[in-house]
Amino acid sequence: MANRFTKMFGSQDMTVGSPAKNIIKFSVPLLIGNVAQLLYSTVDSIVVGQYVGDGALAAIGVCMPIINLMLVLFMGIAVGSSIMVAQFFGAKDKDKLSRTVGSTMTLSLLASVLITVVGVLISAPILSLTSTPADVFPMANEYLVITFIAMIGPVFYNMISGILRGMGDSIMPLVFLLVACGLNIVLDIWFVAGFGWGVAGVAWATAISQIVSAALCVIKLLSLRGEITLNRKTLKLDKKLSWQLLKLGLPSGLTQGIFSVTMLVVQSLTNSFGTVFVAMSTVVMRVDGFAMIPNFSFGNTMTTYAGQNIGAGRLDRVKEGTKRGMQIAVGTSVVLTTILIFFGQYLITMFTDTPEVMVNGTRVIRILAIGYVAICVTQVLQGVMRGAGETVVPMWISIVTTVAIRVPLAYGLVYLTQTPEAPLGNSDMLFYSMLISWVIGMALSIIFYARGKWKDKSVVTRSAKNDLPAENIMEQEEEIGLD
Repeated sequence: MANRFTKMFGSQDMTVGSPAKNIIKFSVPLLIGNVAQLLYSTVDSIVVGQYVGDGALAAIGVCMPIINLMLVLFMGIAVGSSIMVAQFFGAKDKDKLSRTVGSTMTLSLLASVLITVVGVLISAPILSLTSTPADVFPMANEYLVITFIAMIGPVFYNMISGILRGMGDSIMPLVFLLVACGLNIVLDIWFVAGFGWGVAGVAWATAISQIVSAALCVIKLLSLRGEITLNRKTLKLDKKLSWQLLKLGLPSGLTQGIFSVTMLVVQSLTNSFGTVFVAMSTVVMRVDGFAMIPNFSFGNTMTTYAGQNIGAGRLDRVKEGTKRGMQIAVGTSVVLTTILIFFGQYLITMFTDTPEVMVNGTRVIRILAIGYVAICVTQVLQGVMRGAGETVVPMWISIVTTVAIRVPLAYGLVYLTQTPEAPLGNSDMLFYSMLISWVIGMALSIIFYARGKWKDKSVVTRSAKNDLPAENIMEQEEEIGLD
C-alpha cells in the first residue's frame, strides 16, 4: 500500500517507460491545476462582477499586467530552478539537486521581500502611467497594495511547485492548489457578499488562499528526505549553482518582464476605450485563459520531460516524446478551442449581464480562436528547448513577437481604422495584433527547434559528459526533428 501511494503521489522518473504515458500522466494534473489556478482570478472576477459591478471588474483587469511585471524576478528563478532540478534528478545527482533546491528557497525569500517593498511603492504611480480610468483607480490601487503585501504566498507556491514538478511530481501541487482554490471561493463570497469589502475582499481572499497553498508546499518539500536534503548547508546560497540558476532563468524572467511591459503599453491603449471596454477585455482574458490551459500545461510538461531525459543522456526519448507531446497537446487544444467558439458566449454570462460586454466579448473570442492552436505548438517546442537549458532563443522569439510586432501592430491598426464614427479606431485591432503575433511566434519556434542547436545546452551533460555511457554520448550527436 505504501509503495502504491508513493508511486501515485511521489516523484515520477520520466527517463523510463512510454513517453506518451509519461506525458499524459504528468500533464493531466497540470491541466487540472491550471484550471484551478485560473479559478483564483476567475472567481474574483465573477464575484466582483456580480456583487460590485463592471467598474470593480475593470479594476482587477488593469492590475494583472502590473502584478505580472513585478513577478519577473521570481519567474526567472523559478524557470532556472525547474530546469536544473529536472536535469539533476534525471542524472540522479542528489547533492547538486539538494543544493539547487536550497538555493532556490533562499532566493525565493529574497525575491518575495523585494517584490513586496517595490510593489507597494510603485502601485499608484504605475496605475497613473497606464492611464487607469479615474472611476476605477482607487479600487485598483487597493487591490494592488494588498496583493503585494502578501506576495510571499504566490512566490513560494509557484517556486516549490516548480521544484516538485521538476522531480516529476505534478500531483501534490495540484492537491494543495485545489485546497487553496476551495478556500478562495469561500473567502471571496464571505468577504465580498457577506462583509461588503468589495475589491479589497477579493484581494485578501486570494492572498490568504495562496499563503495556505505555499505553506502546504513547504511541508511537502521538507518531507522528501529520501530524495533531497534541506539543512543549513544546502539552504546557504551556492554561488556556482545560483549563478547557473540565474543564467538559465534570467532570459525567461526577462521575457516575462518584456511581455508584462508590453501588456502595460497595450493596456494603456485598452484603457483609452473606456471602462466598459476594459471590463469586456478583462472578461475575454479570463475566458482566453481556459483556452491557454493546455498550451502552458503541455509546455511545462515538456520542460520536465526533456530536462530529465537530457540529464540522463537520453536524447532519443526527447525526440519521441516531442512527437507524442505535440500530438496530444494540439489535439487537446483543438477540442477546447472548438468549445470556446460555440459556447464562449455562455462563459461570458458568468461574469456580467451587460449586453455590450457580452456581444463584443463573444466576437473577440472568435477572432482569437485559431491563435490558441498556434500558441500550443509554440509552447511545446519552447518547452523542450527550455528543458534542454536553451532559454535564450525563446526569449528572443518573445521579444520579436511582442515588442517588434504586437505593440506596433496594435497602435498602427487602431490608428489606421480611425473614422468620424469611430474616432478612437476599431478596438478589434487590439486582438488581431495579438493573433498575428502568436502565428509568427509559432513559425519562429518551429524554425529554431528544427535547427537543433538547443540539444547542446544541458548543464549536466556539459559537466559530466565523460561519465555517461558511450551509447548516450553517441545519442547526443543525433539530429533531432519533428519528423
